[in-house]
Amino acid sequence: MSTTMFAASSQGSALTPIQVDLPDLKHDEVEIAVETCGICHSDLSMIDNEWGMSAYPLVAGHEVVGKISAVGSHVKHLTVGQRVGLGWYAGSCNQCEQCLTGNQNRCPQAQPTIVGRHGGFATKVRCQSLWAIPLPASIDPTKAGPLFCGGITVFNPILINSILPIHKVGVVGIGGLGHMALGLLQAWGCEVTAFSTSPSKEAEAKQMGAHFFKSTRDEQHLASITGYFDMILVTVNVALPWDLYINMLKPGGKLHIVGAAPEVKATIFPLIAAERSIGGSPVGSPQNISTMLDFCGRKNISPTTEHFKLSEINKAFDHLKSGKARYRIVLENDLA
Repeated sequence: MSTTMFAASSQGSALTPIQVDLPDLKHDEVEIAVETCGICHSDLSMIDNEWGMSAYPLVAGHEVVGKISAVGSHVKHLTVGQRVGLGWYAGSCNQCEQCLTGNQNRCPQAQPTIVGRHGGFATKVRCQSLWAIPLPASIDPTKAGPLFCGGITVFNPILINSILPIHKVGVVGIGGLGHMALGLLQAWGCEVTAFSTSPSKEAEAKQMGAHFFKSTRDEQHLASITGYFDMILVTVNVALPWDLYINMLKPGGKLHIVGAAPEVKATIFPLIAAERSIGGSPVGSPQNISTMLDFCGRKNISPTTEHFKLSEINKAFDHLKSGKARYRIVLENDLA
């Protein structure tokens, strides 16, 4: 069986359509007929080989929504025609300690959807059936793709840090990740504060769920906030004045990083004295993704998206590179 995919032939190249002959479906896999696929900045990082692990031709795309078109012989819980989503991971060993305790996203052998395999910028994509997560009917499938990477990336810290409705949470960076964090945390019942370098985003941030807005350019004002937040979620990929944010945490508070910041330099004593901590997390397990989707369906939460046709993929990437995307780009398959 042949399928059309959009591939980068070399580092930083434009994406061109290629025809790929798919092998026989493995017994534990499913094949998904792609309806939509979000564009994540990680796709651009892989195309540009920023992480030094890209192999070309490279087919990116890991925010897939589509209908199952085939199932492997051992797959019993999914059926042809069922709508599912696929995110950053397409497989795990399912035998190690992490997998057996429900933390498949921490599996040392977890297989990213776009590393060493073809991703979702295509008409068909394949994955281990465990990672094909059924999409509730209550969620708009045309907007759901970004939930499977960006959404779960900011939802997972809510679960693993036992965040409660009584908690006060700050979100640093109101972009593709941060804008989803605002809506999820507000619906969770938290008091939410948005931190951004762009004062022009204040009204929009409050519409998306923030109760308060702070300009990160006003470090003097930020320094006056001490011992206030239960968690500060960092979604940006740049270095920050880390001590400033740590001092905003309550005793026992958590500075949780999901943006690919280059490094963290912090004074240790404020951490020790107040039992604060710094941590991070990848995307969530299949169960946590399913939990997030159920929550989003009940609370009517969806990302703010802009849409392009799959055949316009290079135009969509130019829009991403311009920094003007608001807030996630979704490609709609016009080739099927």
